Amino acid sequence: MTSTPTLDGAALDLLFREARTHNGWSAEPVDPALLRQAVDLAKMGPTSANCSPLRVVFVSSVEGKERLKPCLSPGNLDKTMSAPVTAILAFDPAFYDKLPQLFPHADARSWFAGQPHAEGVARMNAALQAAYLLLALRGLGLDTGPMGGFDAAVCDAAFFPDGSAKSLFLMNIGHGDPAKLFPRSPRLAFEEMASFA
Repeated sequence: MTSTPTLDGAALDLLFREARTHNGWSAEPVDPALLRQAVDLAKMGPTSANCSPLRVVFVSSVEGKERLKPCLSPGNLDKTMSAPVTAILAFDPAFYDKLPQLFPHADARSWFAGQPHAEGVARMNAALQAAYLLLALRGLGLDTGPMGGFDAAVCDAAFFPDGSAKSLFLMNIGHGDPAKLFPRSPRLAFEEMASFA
């Protein structure tokens, strides 16, 4: 029997058990090379027919943050303005146009182009890729603060005026301030969220 290597406890702590959603940030900047590395890791995770619909804008400039500000709910304003980077995680509604490149061994474009289920496929797979990105960022030593609490239509008008993408959620990225963490919230027991059949 072959065995697949597993992560050790420290790696699992980094990704899951000890990782937290951060609300406050140090002033330490984020190296853009780390963001590139995280995207290159996240893109390796599986998606339906390798459709890869996630589109990301890393907002870190003063001008970019000013464009983002009107999109934010009051409760997310201060922490987002103080975060070194805020990622806009979005999906490409015409993701299927890249399928001849991404899934060349079948006519996968025809499975989605003009089909009513295409946007749902794009949303689901982009959310999956966004989760891969969050874990990649944690694995590279960065802290994250994913959040809703923003006006997607205003965000899309500011950052995707040509309709090339639609926002799903935002994620602050940087080096978190542990003093501003909330107490960890409870999680459901296995029996409350899973079963065997």
